[in-house]
Amino acid sequence: MLGKKLVTAQKRGETRALCLGLGMVTCSMMMYFFIGITIVPFYTKSVWTTETMCKLLKANIQDKVLCSNSDGSEDEDAFPYPCLQVWVNLTASGQEVMLYQTEDMLERNPKCSYAPGKSENSKEVKALIETIASNFKRYQTFPCYYDPGGTQTNVILSRLYPPQNLLFAFLWPTLLFTGGCLIIVLVKISQYVSVLSARQ
Repeated sequence: MLGKKLVTAQKRGETRALCLGLGMVTCSMMMYFFIGITIVPFYTKSVWTTETMCKLLKANIQDKVLCSNSDGSEDEDAFPYPCLQVWVNLTASGQEVMLYQTEDMLERNPKCSYAPGKSENSKEVKALIETIASNFKRYQTFPCYYDPGGTQTNVILSRLYPPQNLLFAFLWPTLLFTGGCLIIVLVKISQYVSVLSARQ
């Protein structure tokens, strides 16, 4: 009687462990799918892949401009903000090009190197832009990214999704998938050993 209870408890434990392993594998697959449709397209579309050094030529704050939508039309409700234009000398080619903060700055406002969010306070934005401009003037030479294919003549200061961030994004689902597979394998080994013991 006690042996039957132990066998029943063991089977229940194996079933729960198997469900846990399958759940972990399923969650990891969903995470892979989510990363594949959100982060990976932005990473593959980015043409600014080569790092080089940029030397500051000028960092000017122009008149206030309005935030622009992705289709190019100006939003009447958007607050005006100072337009920071940073021009640098690209050491890889010696060209004078405009510097943008990240890849999406071209879509948000191609006239400015930095475009604030629409929800930010106008006074805070003005102070932030002035701080950014002073930092550029303080550090004359800094690393930047350019397009080696020549599709984009401008450069960016930092990539939204560099390779190390992409690897870090895939790290957690990979660990989850590995742990789930390991649990499933251990349960199957336990079941196989139980069958061999019962036969003996």
